[in-house]
Amino acid sequence: MTPYALVYALHVLAALAWVGGMFFAWTILRPAAVATLEAPARLGLWLEVFRRFFHWVWAAVILLPLSGVGMLHLSFNGFTGAPRYVQVMMGLYVAMLALFLRVQALQLPELRRAVEARDWPAGGQALGRIRRTVGFNLLLGVLLVALVAARPSL
Repeated sequence: MTPYALVYALHVLAALAWVGGMFFAWTILRPAAVATLEAPARLGLWLEVFRRFFHWVWAAVILLPLSGVGMLHLSFNGFTGAPRYVQVMMGLYVAMLALFLRVQALQLPELRRAVEARDWPAGGQALGRIRRTVGFNLLLGVLLVALVAARPSL
């Protein structure tokens, strides 16, 4: 395996864990939880899901720029030689990171406080805000993957 292939594989796996995890949570886990669990159990489930999933997101958040810079130097001789789609990808990463940090630092603590206080309506509202933020982040992630897969000449 070449150094580039190793770095590329790590990059793709990190993106897959982050975007794929959001896809699973949005399209499969959420509807199943709504269909089968009452609000207290559902909110508790989501706190545990976020705790576990965010470890993987943090790994992706760290690995993606490291592997991305590695690929830039291995295949494009640095930032200046990179095609435009790579620069767009970096911008979308920053936007996705900002949305993730919003959930992690602002919205998740709000959900946690509501659950600890057994304020289920407030917890539902907090979870709804997280759902919308994650949904938008998922759209950005899918757009990013589609853009990079197409490798357009922008």
